[in-house]
Amino acid sequence: MPKTLPQLLRNIRACTHCTKTLPCSPRPVVQAHEAARLCIVGQAPGRKVHETGIPWNDASGNRLRNWLKLTPTRFYDPHKVAIIPIGFCYPGKADSGDNPPRPECAPRWHDKLNAHLPNIELTLLIGRYAQAYYLGDRCKNTLGDTVRAWKEYLPQGYLALPHPSPRNQPWLIKNPWFEKELVQELQSIVHDLKL
Repeated sequence: MPKTLPQLLRNIRACTHCTKTLPCSPRPVVQAHEAARLCIVGQAPGRKVHETGIPWNDASGNRLRNWLKLTPTRFYDPHKVAIIPIGFCYPGKADSGDNPPRPECAPRWHDKLNAHLPNIELTLLIGRYAQAYYLGDRCKNTLGDTVRAWKEYLPQGYLALPHPSPRNQPWLIKNPWFEKELVQELQSIVHDLKL
């Protein structure tokens, strides 16, 4: 295991493990620093993020930053926010949305990354893939049920969220409690982190 986080980040960014299975050249996208207090675990970069190399640099990221009430300057400061997707590279297009994140990434890198992030106080688990990886059998039957059970996971430092993608607009419309109640709580918790 690399002795320092900068070495580990260089290794991740140079990873070509899944080259043969990816639709584009590998471009692992990650942001981290030992001082970070908030960790965001999402699914995998979309096409726009792949092209720019900037995490959450799309409509989903705009909505996520609004939910968190964080400016882009604070959101993209690795000393404040670590961004660690389940899959670090763009997995390609599916019939509806993108393909799932590559299954090799999280087991290969997440434990190593988390070992270098001692100051994380809250980890946001965005979408079903992040929730399944970190919560395991503590996940509920549906994403909505897992998000509704957010208070169960908070003592362990986790908060489950739906993906902020525009594709999830129907879910948000059917679940108005999320933006009226949980987003308010989320903003308060993030504010208390003093990022």
